[in-house]
This record gives sequence, structure tokens and C-alpha cells, in this order.
Amino acid sequence: MTGLLASVVTLEEAKLAARFKVSIIDLKQPANGALGALPVAEVRPIVNALQPEHCLSATIGDLPMQPEPVRQAVQAMAATGVDYVKIGFFTDGDWQPVLDALASVEARLIAVLFADQPLDLQWLQAFKQAGFSGVMLDTQNKRQSLTDWQSLDQLEAFVNQAKRLNLLAGLAGSLRAEHVPRLLPLAADYLGFRGGLCRAGRRTSGIDEQALTQVSQCFAAAGNAA
Repeated sequence: MTGLLASVVTLEEAKLAARFKVSIIDLKQPANGALGALPVAEVRPIVNALQPEHCLSATIGDLPMQPEPVRQAVQAMAATGVDYVKIGFFTDGDWQPVLDALASVEARLIAVLFADQPLDLQWLQAFKQAGFSGVMLDTQNKRQSLTDWQSLDQLEAFVNQAKRLNLLAGLAGSLRAEHVPRLLPLAADYLGFRGGLCRAGRRTSGIDEQALTQVSQCFAAAGNAA
């Protein structure tokens, strides 16, 4: 079963996502970048309000690939009590020292790769060896969707490689309701949405209940739980 990840900015949005029983409530600030982070002080009250009944993730922001800043940001976000911490792996630095720095951090980590950057699936093995819980394929450029950058065959290869390594596999990147029936057969663990849930499709606008209903219904129509 493929679940729905809904990215939210506020406690009000998080409660709306919870009412729709989405699989993962993802805390982020889209105005600050592809993986813009909410301040820790804003994450804590959302976690306190929704756990343990709901699964929550949060991103650390669009940080450069520098070991110590990434480690500190991960530790700070993990301390809020979220279930998963998402880390964007960008092409502006050396990834292995970052993985080494995270070895001592006690948290369930999700590595986010970007479909609109060079993609090397061999790194999935390195994430597994570093103790990560999962991997996610997203887009940095939000003007185009995931399927504009990667074919269904390429996305399936990503999901299958992750599953062979017993990693959670997520797909995201300007997804809309019409992407759901195309992507569900790939059997990712979850599909991630933000702009597709928002008013007028703008990811920095608030979540629109009608859009969330439409996306949820697409999952249900295929026999998937949102």
C-alpha cells in the first residue's frame, strides 16, 4: 500500500491532514526552499498536539553539504520528537563526510535526492550502510513535476533499489492528483504532496481542503489508504 505524505506549515494544516488520516504529516516551510525548514520552536507544538497517534516527519532545510551544520540541524530537529528527519543531499559538496558525521545521531533519517540533479542509485547503498531509514526522490525546481525529469521506468528503478535495501521509498516533486494513478503502480511507500494540496496549486499558499479531498480520493479509488 502506498501512503500519502502531506507537507504542512502550521498546526491548523497539520490537524486538517490528520483528519484525512494521511500516512505521514510532513513539517516544512516551502517559502524557504525545496526543503525549507520550520523553526524547531514551531515544530514542537505540532508534535505535542499530534503524537503518538500520527506519524510526523520534518526537514532540516536546504543546507550545504557540510558535516557539522547538517549534524547539528539533524540533532535539533530530532529532539522535537518527530518520527523522521529529512535531509536534502545536494550536488554542492561531498556526501560521505556528511554521512560519517551522522553516524552518531540517534534518529530515523530520510535522505532526499533530487530528480532534476544527476542521480546515482549507487548512493542508496551508502545511505543504508549509514543507518538511514529511507530515501526519497523529490525535485528542486518546483516549476516542473517529478515525471518531467524522470521516466516511470527510472522512478521504478529507484523504488525497487530502495526496497532491495529495505529502505523506505518516497516519491515527490510538484505532484498533483492526476499523477496518483500513474505513480501508484510503482509501489513506493508514499507519495509526497504540497503544491497539489494548496490553493491554486501554489505551494506557499495554505492547504485547500477540496484539493486534499481530491488527492485522497485518487488514493482510495485505487484501493490505497491515504
